[in-house]
Amino acid sequence: MRLSIATTWLFLKNMEYNESAMSIQPVNTLESNLQQAKNAFLSMATLTTAQKDAALEEFAAIIEMNADFLLGENQKDIAQAEQDGLTSSLYQRLKLDAGKISQLVQGIRDLKKLPDPAGQVLSATKLDDGLVLEKQTVPLGVIGIIFESRPDVIPQILSLILKSGNAVVLKGGKEAVLSNQAFMRLVQQLNERCPWLPAAWATLLDSREAVQQMLNYPQYVDLVIPRGSNQLVQSIMAATKIPVLGHADGVCHIYIHPSADLNRATPLVIDAKSQYPAACNALETLLVDEAIAAQFLPGFVRQAQQAGLVLKGCERTQSIVSGLESAADADWRAEYGDLTLAVKVVPLLEAAIEHINRYGSHHTDAILAQDAEAQERFLNAVDSACVFVNASTRFADGFRFGLGAEIGISTAKTHARGPVGLEGLVIYKYKLRGNGQTVSEYVGENARPFLHEAL
Repeated sequence: MRLSIATTWLFLKNMEYNESAMSIQPVNTLESNLQQAKNAFLSMATLTTAQKDAALEEFAAIIEMNADFLLGENQKDIAQAEQDGLTSSLYQRLKLDAGKISQLVQGIRDLKKLPDPAGQVLSATKLDDGLVLEKQTVPLGVIGIIFESRPDVIPQILSLILKSGNAVVLKGGKEAVLSNQAFMRLVQQLNERCPWLPAAWATLLDSREAVQQMLNYPQYVDLVIPRGSNQLVQSIMAATKIPVLGHADGVCHIYIHPSADLNRATPLVIDAKSQYPAACNALETLLVDEAIAAQFLPGFVRQAQQAGLVLKGCERTQSIVSGLESAADADWRAEYGDLTLAVKVVPLLEAAIEHINRYGSHHTDAILAQDAEAQERFLNAVDSACVFVNASTRFADGFRFGLGAEIGISTAKTHARGPVGLEGLVIYKYKLRGNGQTVSEYVGENARPFLHEAL
């Protein structure tokens, strides 16, 4: 659908306005626009690093200059969401403020400083004299990204797409429709300032129906990244033959080992849960070793409740601290997305590892311990994309990892795992340079031998 960078959403070029439906209906078909996106990718893949970085600097400057406009459109989305019933979790995801805008701008400029992920020679092999094989990184192609609520995702995604030389088809949540459109208007300005960018390198879809149609075109879309609820991810995976990269849940754990520094444990746990409880890397289950449970839990519960946390405890936890809600088996699999935290006492390190691998979502899990052997055992045995020692699970983030930003977080075991930044947006191809060799020369009784020398 031609709700793309090629229009400002206010201009009705190539569009018909359906006044009764109060919506913009594209004249061009979705397939036509996906074809254009594919052609745009072929142009994006040939951009120089200097062209990409110049576009990123322009994008940062445009966002900075239009901060008031972005905040105004976002406030309209919030007002509508409040009428529809706005939860605290949704409010945190939906709201833009000056701080977020500033961080977005800085993130784009930080991304500009990073090496170009495309065009990197991963290996070179001399097969024979005058016959050299290179393995080189290249952009993935057209990437479809479906996300919910958070409008600040759009500039993060677009900056990563720009730097890696890909093309993108976006679909945001209906809660942030005006905010999303506002960001896309700014990209129209970017295209005008950077004529080397093909107009269709970014497209914004306006409906779920358009997403469902897009999933039927693996010949144009090379990868789909859903960012949202388990239901969203599972529905996307079930509906397409296009490869899907992402995570379904964010059930994250912290295990407190007997060797942990308990003075630091409580503020760290509270940070992991309350700093941004709606995030997929927020803590959902706290595991406490029985050797220090009686010592740790009373003080922790008091401070956690003062911080606004709602605690659900296993039977052993409740026997140590009274007055807590009971945790059922379903709580060990729950991604609350709010200030609710499940607490379980476990007999030893191996029980904590078994619990995490059984109930977790393989997203981000941490151990608090001073014992080096316990640290290494946890790091090696927990089957998650991110495994931390003595650090909040909230560090699982592309910006904090120094990736500039992230296109999403993946728990898959494909080409990219964990926070997916620039390196997850490229694949590789083999380039062979010869001077007329034929395979026949290397076959048979008098075959020439291959050298296979690493260069």
